[in-house]
Amino acid sequence: MKIELVFIPSPGIGHMRSTAAVAKHLVDSDDRLSITLIIIPSQFSTAASSSYPESEGRLRYCLLPAGDQSTEHTFISYIESYKPHVRSTVSELSRKISTQRRRLAGIVVDMFCTSMIDIADELGLPAYIFYTSNASYLGLQFHVQSLYDENILDVSELKDDSEAEFEVPTLTRSFPAKCLPSVMLSKEWFPYVLGRARSLRAAKGILVNSVAEMEPQALKFFAAGNGTPPVYTVGPILDLKTDGSDSEDEKKREILRWLDKQPPRSVVFLCFGSMGGFGEEQTREIAVALERSGHRFLWSLRRASHAEHMIGSPPDEFKNLEEILPEGFLERTSEIGKIISWAPQVAVLESPAVGGFVTHCGWNSILESLWFGVPTAAWPIYAEQQFNAFQMVEELGLAAEIRKDYRRGAGETEMVTAEEIERGIKGVMEQDSDMSKRLKQISRKIHMALMDGGSSSVALKKFVQDVVENIPKEFV
Repeated sequence: MKIELVFIPSPGIGHMRSTAAVAKHLVDSDDRLSITLIIIPSQFSTAASSSYPESEGRLRYCLLPAGDQSTEHTFISYIESYKPHVRSTVSELSRKISTQRRRLAGIVVDMFCTSMIDIADELGLPAYIFYTSNASYLGLQFHVQSLYDENILDVSELKDDSEAEFEVPTLTRSFPAKCLPSVMLSKEWFPYVLGRARSLRAAKGILVNSVAEMEPQALKFFAAGNGTPPVYTVGPILDLKTDGSDSEDEKKREILRWLDKQPPRSVVFLCFGSMGGFGEEQTREIAVALERSGHRFLWSLRRASHAEHMIGSPPDEFKNLEEILPEGFLERTSEIGKIISWAPQVAVLESPAVGGFVTHCGWNSILESLWFGVPTAAWPIYAEQQFNAFQMVEELGLAAEIRKDYRRGAGETEMVTAEEIERGIKGVMEQDSDMSKRLKQISRKIHMALMDGGSSSVALKKFVQDVVENIPKEFV
């Protein structure tokens, strides 16, 4: 029987790429399967449809028309505004494939698009989740909801308790409340957190972009049931293609030419994701730390957006670096450092010259660094990145720390000192540390997980098997 799945990724380049990558893995793994990705345009971009991947074979893309990109929209309300578009698109697809001896087997929604599960329910289709973060954080979401529902703990009340810790069943160490994501510490946003956890529980299954060998404690928790759906660790799901626009390709060639001239593992790479940027004072602290460390550096530098009140608003570029950086910095570091405003992250991490990576701890960035065996220094900024930093530094011992509980948001002016940054840079660039040895071991394991018979390959096939079994009888 030929089957079709519909994927609905979150509008954002990181989620879009990982969703497209897992969809390709699925169609490549089973000839019965076709997938349509319904693309919601980014709230902050006017990118043309040509900037999205082209349909190919059994993997197709359907770009929805640009809707109301008003700054009045929160991210949640923006997603909600697209439900009518998604509903009509799925309904039309269902009618079309029913004439082609195929069956619509379900809808797979991004972890931030759980409201789209309503559409699956309306159409009588099973709903699945593609969880672009890790299994341990998924467990935290379920655990926080259980603590609240059972009147044990409301974690949003721990915001001002810097010493508070509690147990999380997907971790082996006590977890500090100061490493919770901001939405869990906010009375305003906490109801949304609870609602999303309940939506996740209602799914038929959850694909997680992680590797079983990395998170044995989390897999133990999910194997025990605990009122959660089946979890399939199918990672690392990575988009390792580095193609871009003509201007980006030229920038990439220039960056790689510079890296080719550097000694092996001599460069520390600083990059904070598509949404990461800092203010002027923090930028100067980073510059001081880099110069003091004495290490060669490649620094993707951008300014924090003026629109801090908007969740996910992209950063800007500094207009005149000489006015922002310490006097004489550019001249003194011209032989050992390079500052850029955009980085081809995958290509940089693949370079033999890169010995360390200062990262915001976005999960895609963590997986890419593990894939290429590049040590990381944790400097989270927003979302679940504080949890990821704790997991990498404390739980797994795979990262050096700059400040694992750092967060940036509206009205917050927290500063990380040059001393903290320098210490993190020196830690991540230490070549023969225990951390470096552990990293090499886990890097080998995550490569093996994707091989035939590996844990992620087996989990992917199990997911397809369960999807077929879950097709409603009236559709068979």
